[in-house]
Amino acid sequence: MRPLFLPVRPALAALLSIALLWGPTTGVQAEPASRLDRILAEQRLRVCIWPDYYGISLRDPRTMELRGIDVDLAQELGKDLGTKVEFVDSSFARLFDDVLGERCDVAMFAIGITPARAEKLRFTSPHLASDIYAITTRSNRRIQQWDDIDQPGVVVAVAKGTLHEPVMRDKLRHAKLSILASPHAREQEVESGRADVFMTDFPYSRRMLDNVDWARLITPSAIYHVTPYAWAIAPGDERWHQRLETFVSAIKQDGRLLEAAHRHGLERIVVPR
Repeated sequence: MRPLFLPVRPALAALLSIALLWGPTTGVQAEPASRLDRILAEQRLRVCIWPDYYGISLRDPRTMELRGIDVDLAQELGKDLGTKVEFVDSSFARLFDDVLGERCDVAMFAIGITPARAEKLRFTSPHLASDIYAITTRSNRRIQQWDDIDQPGVVVAVAKGTLHEPVMRDKLRHAKLSILASPHAREQEVESGRADVFMTDFPYSRRMLDNVDWARLITPSAIYHVTPYAWAIAPGDERWHQRLETFVSAIKQDGRLLEAAHRHGLERIVVPR
């Protein structure tokens, strides 16, 4: 009895294998699956935020409402994609785990582009850029100007996982660096007098000046370390990255970026092009 299926010759098998990688009639290699396909199919965009970032993605503890430039722009992105937006609480300390672990499709909380982060994440073009600022108390007599910070006996606090940790570790020569578990911890260290200053950026410095009466701002005497801020995704998805780049370009050209920055007092740090 003849077999129902004849053995496929090796050469023909090779051709069939190659054919599976190509479109049926176009002769063009099939595009790899993209996160964008899932987002559009489910009509759901998951956005990681740090809900304690003043002017960027802050959750009001009384109303639980989210406010900030990246909250507004995430909603605009959802509109452009025709999807609902689902915010996922994250932080700088959890950034890698949340983005690479696919808890969200994009992290949108003004993430500073650093070499260490760029090794693991794919960034969009920046929409903001900030220098480093220092917050001390009104009663601190040791710190009057920027040059007073890197001096023997001075304690400089930073939050673990923020860009200020590696920058200050590299820049400080005389002051002692204190790395705290959270932004609130660094504030408590300064308010209590256990640290002289904590390092932050422009948006968070506004939070301190707007909300506490003990804070005093120390600004750099010259450009100190300007960092561009952008949004981050897991690497390896070119279509999703290009769609985000199209959105960033559009909001810069049509005025939505500047409008959102104006609403939250961040015009000073907008990257307009």
